[in-house]
Amino acid sequence: MINEPSVDALVRKLGTDDVPVSRYELCVVIAKRTRQIIEQMQSTGAIDLPGKQKEIVLACQEVMNGKVKIARD
Repeated sequence: MINEPSVDALVRKLGTDDVPVSRYELCVVIAKRTRQIIEQMQSTGAIDLPGKQKEIVLACQEVMNGKVKIARD
């Protein structure tokens, strides 16, 4: 279970005051980024991430650090 960062913090970070994001949108963004991380690991032959963390945790941290943004059409 992921306790940090919290879901509410991720929702606030991903959205703006004018255009908030839903938990569903957050789920979609995190899932897509997690798949990208897994594909990158498979293409490079990497077995584990640094610190033995899970791919989904890395995706959540990237959202919190502002490295991942939501793209709207």
